[in-house]
Amino acid sequence: MADQKLETKRWLIAGAAVIMQLCLGTVYAWSVFKKPLMTAHGWSETGTQAAFMILMAVVGTSVVFGGTLVDKKGPRFVATVGGILFGIGTILTGVADKIGSLTLLYIGYGVVGGIGNGFGYVTPIATLIRWFPDKRGLVTGLAVMGFGAGAFFMGQIAPKMVINIGIANTFFIWGVIFLFLVTGTAQLYRNPPQGWLPSGFKPGAAKGKSAADSIPFSKAVKTRQWWTLWLMLFLNVSAGIGLISQLSPMAQDILRTTIEGQPTPDQLKAIAITAGTVLAIASIFNGLGRLIWSWLSDAIGRKAVFAIMFISQAVLYMLLPKIGNIVLFGIMASYLLACYGGGFATMPAFAADAFGPGYIGKVYGTMLTAWGCAGIAGPLVFARVKEATQNYEGALFTAAGMLVAGFILAVTYKTEWP
Repeated sequence: MADQKLETKRWLIAGAAVIMQLCLGTVYAWSVFKKPLMTAHGWSETGTQAAFMILMAVVGTSVVFGGTLVDKKGPRFVATVGGILFGIGTILTGVADKIGSLTLLYIGYGVVGGIGNGFGYVTPIATLIRWFPDKRGLVTGLAVMGFGAGAFFMGQIAPKMVINIGIANTFFIWGVIFLFLVTGTAQLYRNPPQGWLPSGFKPGAAKGKSAADSIPFSKAVKTRQWWTLWLMLFLNVSAGIGLISQLSPMAQDILRTTIEGQPTPDQLKAIAITAGTVLAIASIFNGLGRLIWSWLSDAIGRKAVFAIMFISQAVLYMLLPKIGNIVLFGIMASYLLACYGGGFATMPAFAADAFGPGYIGKVYGTMLTAWGCAGIAGPLVFARVKEATQNYEGALFTAAGMLVAGFILAVTYKTEWP
């Protein structure tokens, strides 16, 4: 009976993780808000994009502290703090638009929201790895699937909300929703009892290290394996997040080429909504890719999955500048976001295989600094290249080169310890 209750509890926690990540993942719909903010306040491309870059950098930094706190304070505390900060940061973003303050946008959306997002993101991953030693790949994919799919809802709903009630009110409403949903689901989080294992599971049946063999962060960070995984995550995220940061504007540019002359206001609205739909559909695949690639990694291995994702993305990024059809663009973007999300979902299991689940909060939380660095590098390259050349070709070729480097790292990765 006790085992059945714990079995039920771990799946309830998994469900709570999906809901929480759906809320947190709405930040990937940033490109929906960027142009309206630029138009409303006359802010520059890079200046407005900096809010998203700050957010990604802060998320990548705060997951380190958040992961350490999960190991020390437990998941419920960290996730609750994250929910409160993320909700407040979203509300402050609305205030920033209301008063036309770029500085407050950086503080609210970037810093406060980023800390809350980082705390919320790392908690379910570290928690579920402990609850599911028998399904590491699948459960980490499930945990972050919601994060990738969150932009689907925002991409579908936000453009209409911005048109009908304005940017500020859109952020106010979502901020309140986040306060309730993220902090509410956080109350379900618990670590499993010491020494608990799923019924019928034997530690030796799992790939990689068990809890008893776990390697502390102080030793893990000195290994070649840890830094190789860090760099692989950085390269995959840099390419993907650069694309995400410009996905709506890129789609709008393609749609404008189908209109002769200057678009009318109604046509501009239709373009914005259609581009938001492209973002929404691609975001579904961001979420699905997290589940599919991580599930596949349980079958064929983490290394093989990363190698496939890297080389296939590199080819598509090189082809993307030649695409002038919005449907084909959407299909390619959907696959690229599936691989982007797949990297996030597969890497926690990769790290747990290499270093064990015992210290995974700090081991993987610190590895996510790669996300923060990539959150600056990817969007900055895309924004700077667009400003300098008025197109995205150079940025897309740069992304392809990074992915080729990632492919080399993946195929040469050694699982054996020196």
